[in-house]
Amino acid sequence: MRDSERRLRCRAAGALPEEERCTVERADASLTYARFLQRFAFSRPVIIRGATDNSVFQALCAKDKLLAAFGDRLVRLSTANTYSYRKVDVPFQEYVEHLLKPQDLATLGSDTLYFFGDNNFTEWGPLFQEYVPPPFHIPGTRGAYSFGIAGSGSGVPFHWHGPGYSEVIFGRKLRLPVFQRWFLYPPDKTPHFHPNETTLAWLHHTYPTLPPEERPLECTIHPGEVLYFPDRWWHATLNLDTSVFISTFLG
Repeated sequence: MRDSERRLRCRAAGALPEEERCTVERADASLTYARFLQRFAFSRPVIIRGATDNSVFQALCAKDKLLAAFGDRLVRLSTANTYSYRKVDVPFQEYVEHLLKPQDLATLGSDTLYFFGDNNFTEWGPLFQEYVPPPFHIPGTRGAYSFGIAGSGSGVPFHWHGPGYSEVIFGRKLRLPVFQRWFLYPPDKTPHFHPNETTLAWLHHTYPTLPPEERPLECTIHPGEVLYFPDRWWHATLNLDTSVFISTFLG
């Protein structure tokens, strides 16, 4: 499909167009654990293709199945700013039907509610048991899942923590692939951003002004891919459509 046609389809569906530029290295399922540790685990991000099959988990994350299983359960929403001070508890069905909207460019992060991270593992545990995690771990760490659902244009602004993985599972628009765009800086290079500015606003206002040497590593995660990011790397995300996604934090 030509780029102009793809962008028109994305706009018609309410999704954001994918950026073609990718400066994160990709590896396929032939990547060995030894090579992962030597080249990526402690030094740089990587996108791994075809390492796991999460078709069962994906099917369980369809909207009707999630609402049937968890619709009346309370979920904790966080504000979409770097420090996420505000928390709000709402029934999952209310979030999906009334709050799961495309990001407004003018809305501040403190006024944007986002479901990601604060999962009740007792209630969501049966769903997480069906997830096949990425194949590689960091010595001395254990994985913890963080599950999220968010609208087109939403995302987490720049922040950092320990190492982990992220994978996009499902999207509302089944006729279009669902992607998530990532922006990453190493620990010694603090990005230019305002902590209460959404990723979408940063992309529109700050990103175009950055000289080439100050731009982040960036790429878009496609279906069947998992992004790994090392310890203390700054990162921000942007959902290009209404998406279901899961991170595996290694701590």
